[in-house]
Amino acid sequence: MKDWIQHLSTEVIDQILENAFQWFVVVDRESKILYINEDYCHFLEVKREDAIGQHVADIIENTEMHIVMEKGEADIAAPHYIKGSYMLANRVPLVVDGEIVGAFGSVIFRDMTDWKRLSAHVKTTMERIEEKFSPTSHTLSRLEDIIGESASIRKLKETVRMIGPTKLPVVIEGETGTGKEMFAESIHRLSERSDASFVKVNCAVLPAELAEQELFEGTDSKLAQASGGTLYIEEVHALPIPLQAKLLRTITEIEQGVFATAGDVRFVFSSNRNLSKLVDDGLFREDLYYRIQSVYLKVPALRDRMEDFSLLTRHFLHLIEQGEGRRGLKLDPKTVRHLVQYKWPGNVRELFNTLRAMVFMTEGTRLTTATIPMHIFQNVKAFSNQTGRLDDILSQTELQVLENTLAVYPDKTEAAKVLGVSRSTLYEKLKKYNL
Repeated sequence: MKDWIQHLSTEVIDQILENAFQWFVVVDRESKILYINEDYCHFLEVKREDAIGQHVADIIENTEMHIVMEKGEADIAAPHYIKGSYMLANRVPLVVDGEIVGAFGSVIFRDMTDWKRLSAHVKTTMERIEEKFSPTSHTLSRLEDIIGESASIRKLKETVRMIGPTKLPVVIEGETGTGKEMFAESIHRLSERSDASFVKVNCAVLPAELAEQELFEGTDSKLAQASGGTLYIEEVHALPIPLQAKLLRTITEIEQGVFATAGDVRFVFSSNRNLSKLVDDGLFREDLYYRIQSVYLKVPALRDRMEDFSLLTRHFLHLIEQGEGRRGLKLDPKTVRHLVQYKWPGNVRELFNTLRAMVFMTEGTRLTTATIPMHIFQNVKAFSNQTGRLDDILSQTELQVLENTLAVYPDKTEAAKVLGVSRSTLYEKLKKYNL
């Protein structure tokens, strides 16, 4: 075989490499390019004669050919970000007589379509395996995973740190999409039972005829599964009144150590309704309410902590970049002005899903107003759909935009940039409205 290869002409080898349906590059020990095929040059928008002899880092962005040579180990199917897209690359050190003399690199899955299809299949398979062998193996949220520096979020985190290690039952109230489950998981992670099960059940989707069996009866019940760990009961207000009575008895029996199918269980409850008002309306048992709310946590709506908006959008865009193989995603200042005026009834969850949809609406990196979903445009209060004196409408709108922008960007220079005005103009507006 070696003898046959040695007799191949340079012309034949060139034809093989040029038609191999991959991009190739070969470098010497100094990382200078010895060979690069024409297809790769076309993609990189460089002439081959200009690339030969150049340091590989000057031609191929984010290259790691030199690292492969330093380690002396091949890097196979490694993600490589080139010109706005993730691709997969193989990098292999070239060894002659036991000495590394260079490296060989190739790019595969150039448009990532096949790779995403394969990746999705592998991910689905792995999730099924994890679910089969370890139903609770998914990573639970930590307190550090909850994004926000507003006073309300800082106080919530401080409270969770204090009560996390205790056995106290906790009630978490908040609108849909505010992140109640993340706080519940954080409480479990901070407790001494963090190595035990975190079991959750959503009363809002639990069929009434199956609720009692699912929650309380037998060794397969949620209570039995949570023995020694934490049982997180979501939307507890949706539990039928008769089962609320049984839940109260069960909590008492577990504390007394006489419940048949479960040992020590820590209870965390959540609701997107005001439980106190439901008690007043006769829709939630008063005795259960006072029994479970040793600790009460109120997760604020996104509209009530808009100072966290900038942190949240940056964090979510970073997550989307990682998940979708994108880089450099940014919100256009005009887009920000629209988004901060929206009330976000779906809260943080809606913000993430909106940003993700906006990313799919553009092939570039800048998210303009054209990518904003129509329902948000229709719900943003603007002077165009108000009635009254024009001066009053303009002043009211200007004040609202200023307040919303400053909540997100407290730094005046940054706020002025987002608003598209000079610092001096911004200060004049602030003085005008006593902000």
